[in-house]
Amino acid sequence: MVADTAVFQVRGACPHDCPDTCALLTTVQQGIAIKVQGNPAHPHTAGSLCAKVSRYTERTYHPERILQPLKRVGPKGAGQFEPVSWDAALTEIAARLQSIAARDPQAILPYSYAGTMGLVQGESMAARFFNQLGASQLERTICAAAGGEGLVHTLGGKLGMRVEFFAQAKLILIWGSNSIASNLHFWRYANEAKRQGAKLVCIDPRQSETADKCHEHIALLPGTDGALALGLMHELIAHDWLDHDYLERYTLGWSQLRARALQWPPERVAAVCGLTVAQVVGLARDFGACVQAAPMGEHSGANGSAAIRMNYGMQRVHGGGNAVRLVASLPALIGAWRQRSGGVLLSSSGTFPVQKASLQRPDLLAGRSPRTLNMVTLGDDLLRPASPAFGPAIEALVVYNSNPVAVAPDSGRVVSGIARPDLFTVVLEHFQTDTADYADFILPATTQLEHWDVHSSYGHTDVLLNRPAIAPVGQAKPNTQIFRELAQRMGFDAPCFQDTDEALCRQAFGQTVDFDALLETGFVTLVTPEARFAQGNFPTPSGKCEFFSDRLAAQGLDGLPDHVPNHEAAHSSAIYPLAMISPPARNFLNSTFVNVKSLRDIEGQPLLEIHPTDAAARGIETGHTVRVFNVRGAHHCVAQVTERARPGVVHGLGIWWRKLGLDGTNVNQLTSQRLTDLGHGPTFYDCAVQVQAAQDRQDLRQP
Repeated sequence: MVADTAVFQVRGACPHDCPDTCALLTTVQQGIAIKVQGNPAHPHTAGSLCAKVSRYTERTYHPERILQPLKRVGPKGAGQFEPVSWDAALTEIAARLQSIAARDPQAILPYSYAGTMGLVQGESMAARFFNQLGASQLERTICAAAGGEGLVHTLGGKLGMRVEFFAQAKLILIWGSNSIASNLHFWRYANEAKRQGAKLVCIDPRQSETADKCHEHIALLPGTDGALALGLMHELIAHDWLDHDYLERYTLGWSQLRARALQWPPERVAAVCGLTVAQVVGLARDFGACVQAAPMGEHSGANGSAAIRMNYGMQRVHGGGNAVRLVASLPALIGAWRQRSGGVLLSSSGTFPVQKASLQRPDLLAGRSPRTLNMVTLGDDLLRPASPAFGPAIEALVVYNSNPVAVAPDSGRVVSGIARPDLFTVVLEHFQTDTADYADFILPATTQLEHWDVHSSYGHTDVLLNRPAIAPVGQAKPNTQIFRELAQRMGFDAPCFQDTDEALCRQAFGQTVDFDALLETGFVTLVTPEARFAQGNFPTPSGKCEFFSDRLAAQGLDGLPDHVPNHEAAHSSAIYPLAMISPPARNFLNSTFVNVKSLRDIEGQPLLEIHPTDAAARGIETGHTVRVFNVRGAHHCVAQVTERARPGVVHGLGIWWRKLGLDGTNVNQLTSQRLTDLGHGPTFYDCAVQVQAAQDRQDLRQP
């Protein structure tokens, strides 16, 4: 037993929705976490954390943290609650759920996402509970589904380069990513390559902090990434900057893709993307200079290697899945995969042998096939009446690891739905978020410093273990324990509901990961090939990089990737002439950290970045309150006139809690519930708006 006066460190992992998945060291004194820092022993973290997570103790000991169960006593949305005991809360929740389930358990909807990326506190005991109940299933697509589906139908899975080998590349395309803000440790590898003479190109509608540090910025219009990729292919073909040997041996559908790419000369691409012809041709020349052609597939590496780091911004548009397919196809054209420092990385999550069935226990469905609802269309679904096609109306919503009132699109509809007086809502939370304001019960959940968990990553290939550093604060309980106790009250007596959190951590990877090593060091690196696709071996049905996908063709879709225009393309509407994207504010992560005062003070207030030309035409200056609006609603924020925005495009930096904004809304008041071409994902960056100066402060709170 460690004495109370002792100071010691506990190894853990950052739980947040970021590709870096950093290893943490938490310093504890007298049972209090006094410092959170990066673990210097973990190669990818290398001792450094982002500003957000380095302030993690501010979240854990936040004065507004919910530390006991709360029951609503006022109108929905008013945020009026009174404390209740755990026993009273869980007993009433179980009774309400049982009553609804007796009619149809599909009237109960769980809603969760990546408030924690942990495999245990995310979807283990919760999934078991809802599977046993027979509740509606949730299609969790709100972040990365389109891009993930694009990778599956091109490379065979969510796989790619190992991130550390970007440090050896000669050309790095940072495509749709503000890496300095959202992928800090990749940026460390990119900077190392830059010091060694590599050229860095940022492809992004916004002149981000990352674009500032690259050699070149390609500011294309939102949703035109696929067209740019086709234009690069056109130039590679026209100048024969191709690895014919690699194309012949390791790709499928090259002749069809070649014909399609030849329809995209630089002039057409420049017009669609809002670029100059010189930009398109120059980027293709840089990429083609890295061709890795070698006789008999030998690894020559004579001309250097080209590496592409994609991120999720580029796939949050109508054609996001096709755009990812096209960009993911580029390395095969020049044989970039022959080198470990060549290829593409969007997600490494497919590398991890997660034992999902062991964690989530789909066998508890016992042959039932509940309906599946898409989390992106929550606003519509909460307002949808019962029907033969839809099934029962949603009568109960159980939210954990998410804040849908703030983060789901078309949030005016979400608010209308969650405010229904007859909807029974339970929220597991750390704070009284926008969503928690509408709850019937708020149940206090532990933070990462207070529970066990195990983590994969979508940015590197290490498994990380999180040990609890401190005892739960107040009456907070881990998600797993809350669902265990609910299961007990519901009469679910299967032995799997008794599994401890440490047992769940062990089950996450079974025998494929040495758990004793995880306990000892906090992380384990998976053994993967250095040059993953140097000799093909793609995990596709053909074993090749599939430019043409028979699986997509069998679904009635185009088996060949193409540019798919936005639902609300730039300049397509005279009423709403501006394209709006909503990249994250640097000091927030989704809606997490918005209530951490030190971080919110840095951000100041909700901002709209607007180009000087667009601002001048509307009589807008920096600091003006502006009304941003479209057919779905209106949002007030503060203008920042800046050349970070290109003409015709504005940036609503997010995601603020609605109640901390100027008018009780955030940028998702404007985004739509339309879905992507592949993967049923969201189209947050496919959004047309108009902007006007607010007449006066009285305009606020008026839609």
